[in-house]
Amino acid sequence: MNAFRGQAIRAASLLGLIALFAITVLAGVHALTRADIAAAENLAQRRALAIVLPMDRYDNDALTDIVSVRAESWLGSATPMTVRRARKHGKNAALVLDVIAPDGYAGPIHLLVGVDAGGRITGVRVTAHRETPGLGDTIDASKSDWIKRFTGRFLGNPPAERWAVKRDGGDFDQFAEATITPRAVVAAVSRCLQFVARHGREIYAAPVGTTLRFDDAPEKAPVQ
Repeated sequence: MNAFRGQAIRAASLLGLIALFAITVLAGVHALTRADIAAAENLAQRRALAIVLPMDRYDNDALTDIVSVRAESWLGSATPMTVRRARKHGKNAALVLDVIAPDGYAGPIHLLVGVDAGGRITGVRVTAHRETPGLGDTIDASKSDWIKRFTGRFLGNPPAERWAVKRDGGDFDQFAEATITPRAVVAAVSRCLQFVARHGREIYAAPVGTTLRFDDAPEKAPVQ
């Protein structure tokens, strides 16, 4: 009886050691995988940032110098949106904002918009959309150069009433049989520029990690 009990104890101990070993291995794999995923995400974010804001324009870590902004009327979402702050030699250089055009043809269009301290666009890219292939997806930089034409623009270039697609009396091309998509993007970028012009100082000055809220709204565009 004692021999049987001893064997049972040894078997239980062995199973316990095996389980502990398995848990340790799984924990190690999870830690390594999590680190790899985090590194990949960080690299992807840095690449995206470099597309809308050249790296020689700032010398801080713009991916950690961030605030969250809740400003639905300006940025297109009721949830807080990330704003990255670029600085050079301690001076404000640019803001890179997550922006949503909520009125795309097939749903919200997610954008990354860079605006320098002088209010000039450093770059715009679409980060996610569901627009129709061959029509609305022309907003994607991999499909055409249309989105790149925002670079260098600012409030006044073009004048406020011409921040629209040509069909609406504006300066920006629309796509054949797909006006809704570019109209939504142009409007979202215009609102973003207005937002930075009005609230940029507060955003630059806020402590890292702050969530700011702005309940005001842009003025309605003139009726064409």
